[in-house]
Amino acid sequence: MADQSAPRRNVKDRSKELENITSLDDPRLFINRELSWLDFNRRVLEEAEDPTQPLLERVKFLAICGGNIDEFFMSRVPGLLRQAAKGALEAPPDGMSPSEQLDAIRERLDVLLEEHARVWREQLLPELDAKGIHIHKMKDLGQEQRAALRKFFERDLFPILTPLAFDLNHPFPFISSGAINLAVVVRDSAGHERFARVKVPSSGLFQRLIRVDRDGSVAGDAHYVFLEDLVAANLDLLFTGMDIVSAHPFRVTRDAEFEIELDETHDLLTAMEEGLESRRVGDPVRLEVASDMPRRLADMLASRLELSPSLIYRSAIPLALVDLWQLHGLRRPDLQDAPFLPYMPKLLSNEQTILANVAEHDVLLYHPYDSFQPLITFLKQAAVDPRVMAIKITFYRIDSCSPLVDALMEARRNGKAVAAVLELKAKFDETNNISWARQLEHAGVHVVYGPVDIKIHAKMCLVVMKSSDGLIRLVHLSSGNYNSKTARTYGDIGYLTSDPDIAADVSDLFNALTGYCRKDDFRKLLVSPGGIRRGIVERIDREIERHHEQGKGRLAFKLNALIDKGIIQALYRASMAGVKVDLNVRGLCSLRPGVPGISDNIRVTSIVSRFLEHSRIYYFRNGGEEEVLLGSSDMMTRNLDRRVEVLFPVRDARIRDAVIKDILEVHLRDNVKARELQPDGSWKRVVPGEGEERLDSQEWLLANRGIWHG
Repeated sequence: MADQSAPRRNVKDRSKELENITSLDDPRLFINRELSWLDFNRRVLEEAEDPTQPLLERVKFLAICGGNIDEFFMSRVPGLLRQAAKGALEAPPDGMSPSEQLDAIRERLDVLLEEHARVWREQLLPELDAKGIHIHKMKDLGQEQRAALRKFFERDLFPILTPLAFDLNHPFPFISSGAINLAVVVRDSAGHERFARVKVPSSGLFQRLIRVDRDGSVAGDAHYVFLEDLVAANLDLLFTGMDIVSAHPFRVTRDAEFEIELDETHDLLTAMEEGLESRRVGDPVRLEVASDMPRRLADMLASRLELSPSLIYRSAIPLALVDLWQLHGLRRPDLQDAPFLPYMPKLLSNEQTILANVAEHDVLLYHPYDSFQPLITFLKQAAVDPRVMAIKITFYRIDSCSPLVDALMEARRNGKAVAAVLELKAKFDETNNISWARQLEHAGVHVVYGPVDIKIHAKMCLVVMKSSDGLIRLVHLSSGNYNSKTARTYGDIGYLTSDPDIAADVSDLFNALTGYCRKDDFRKLLVSPGGIRRGIVERIDREIERHHEQGKGRLAFKLNALIDKGIIQALYRASMAGVKVDLNVRGLCSLRPGVPGISDNIRVTSIVSRFLEHSRIYYFRNGGEEEVLLGSSDMMTRNLDRRVEVLFPVRDARIRDAVIKDILEVHLRDNVKARELQPDGSWKRVVPGEGEERLDSQEWLLANRGIWHG
């Protein structure tokens, strides 16, 4: 199993290139963010290769890899194409031009896609077959199976299919983003070849894999064909009187970015709905074709789509394997991760006393190891408790059937003041959020949207209630979305507290979001835009100062992405001062560790495993007066300058120590699922040293869930 996604110069050669760096602005000190993203996806693909993973979990990771590549083309490539055409306003820290980045992306992707195809074709497909999950080609089925599938085609598929010719008399049809199509070549009675396109129904209408009944098969075995293969095998019913010469699957990816125009509308919600329609017709950015498609046909499609040949990608395996999530839904516990029961903290186990207990004690929740149910109960109890006067919450990504939204609606019916700050611009969740916004407004909830030019990414909930001593405020802050579905698979930290200063800060921030209050300085919170960047750099500089005074300086960050130039340079300064820096970065990382004299005190690891590492933890030794910040923000320029984000301190000493010892340090010591970033930008799997105990951090946390509760 390879440790990197493309051939590169070895570390020794690269280390020579990193000599004689005298400025922290030197482009050699920064890894390109786009290439770093592709390297992260290579680590995802490695999980699909890992034979120690249950088989259907490996299929899941292959599907994730495919879906991530789709999103990369929808979100990142369009901007580079526009910059290459019009000129970049500013070079990234690594100094690569848009054209250079596009060339490097193509080179890296060619290798990644080849590996993706190999893992499916040579590993997963044969292993699925051996485990009784068979994926057939139509031509390999028996006559009875083909006849049964033809009846299904005639009854359920034929009426909704629309063959569209394209020639002088028929305009080239619109090709929607992400849909699978067949480019069909037919021949008429005079021997002339014609071209047509047939759009294969989307997964919203039919599952991608169609079940096949197999007489005499082993009980419990499952047999499938791909939907496009079924359509291609029955094209004679769509093109009667014509000879079917060939049919070739293809797929177009379009730019998913869109501008929000407020000039013609009176509110953001309407503008978002109109903007989403423009996404459907965004410019094409990629053409995927089956490997057997004739070059002239592929070139013709690219020409009609106004795509350069460099944006044509040939595939020897079925397109859009993101649809393999369907297989992960099979009831095959023998091929899936073992289920587990999330831990229920004692302080939150009694539904009648959660509000009272939070008023007296801070509580840490580390999902999915800890149950998400206490937070649901927290809001449900607040919705009916007569002492509760108001509830305020932020929403970024909401599950389709949200118990938290239900609780807010119940609270409103009970006469409580309820406000929801809902971010309509959460990418690819816009439609879902618009729907929830309308439902919440209909229920009487005060719904506020984020401004056009900034996203509200902070995760916070405020409950205001009466007590014998007056009003008290209970607060929940988190790294994760208020989403009960993702809470089962995302590693996120939430924190319940009644700390007066934190609660006052949250109140002030809500006032700033819902009204015209301007607040730049907070008591305990770090708030972006601006405040988190300033606060993190100040703390890094403080660590350097403490190290000069006492020695033993140490920083340890766990986050999703580290690409902001200013933060990276601050970490380089810390390393140059002798401060030890441990970074656990799940995805994008532009910092280059191991550069002599600059970053040789920095270690970077990444964990890709069963749960998506999504928590953010920032640790500062601070001369022994340790400080831990948790919250929603990564160290990306967008998070620091163009989003509302929150980091908050863990003031409870017992919980702070538990976060350090039982969560952060456990992840940093992972030697099973962790990879370590090398000076040349490649990633190398960490393995236990001689005599060192094996530690899979997620396995350990599952086995010891609840340990951080004392």
